[in-house]
Amino acid sequence: MNGASREALASARERLDALTDSTSVDAGKLAEDLAAVTALLHREVSLRRVLTDPSQGGEAKAELAGRLLRGQVGGEAVDLVSGMVRSRWSRSRDLVDSVEELADTADFTAAQRAGALDDVEDELFRFGRIVGSDVALRSALTDRAATATAKSGLLHSLLGGKAQPVTERVITRLVTQARGRSLEEGLESLSKLAAERRERSVAVVTSAVPLSDRQKQRLGAALEKIYGRSMHLNLDVDPAVLGGISVRVGDEVIDGTIAERLDEVTRRMAG
Repeated sequence: MNGASREALASARERLDALTDSTSVDAGKLAEDLAAVTALLHREVSLRRVLTDPSQGGEAKAELAGRLLRGQVGGEAVDLVSGMVRSRWSRSRDLVDSVEELADTADFTAAQRAGALDDVEDELFRFGRIVGSDVALRSALTDRAATATAKSGLLHSLLGGKAQPVTERVITRLVTQARGRSLEEGLESLSKLAAERRERSVAVVTSAVPLSDRQKQRLGAALEKIYGRSMHLNLDVDPAVLGGISVRVGDEVIDGTIAERLDEVTRRMAG
């Protein structure tokens, strides 16, 4: 997002944080309501254009949103969305993306309150790995001819009772309301958002063999010292790296694997 949309989303995040700081607010219900608003705005293109029209007054747009949503979703969701449409948006789609992000954030807040956010982060990562290695599963989940009900049923058979409820909810929303995103991009965005909920960065660590608890602790401490912030480790085992570890934080890769060193030797010999 650029310009006005970035500022509008930042304000919306602050309002969501202020709401969910109160334990009297049901973060899970708020997430459900915001997800319903996301679906509505995605479906009703003309509505979202009206609600982001810069030529219309903010209060008029807020009143319209209130009339449409009141009685359909909870008061907290109505207040949040009304505040959002008062802001200026660079593109109408940015409003939809932002409401969806708030829905996911509210769900991660619910998981955090339940002490389950670590599990949710790990489950999102593992599910991404499963999808990446199972062509048939990925095809079933991204098949445009398949109904949302069929995809939800498939996900429930895979995740129901085996993963945290929040994990199943956010993945189901992603799969059934893809809105032009790839499944991989959506899962990565969810992982980053979950990590941000705890003000942590995600480090994807690939090693030839599983790391011991002591190695994980030492690596986590070293990365936190390097980056100056708390770090969540997503661990992956790949015998192809031969030895050592590879660490990816965002777009930055710290590669200390034997395979990489052998490739470097080969490149130098060829040069």
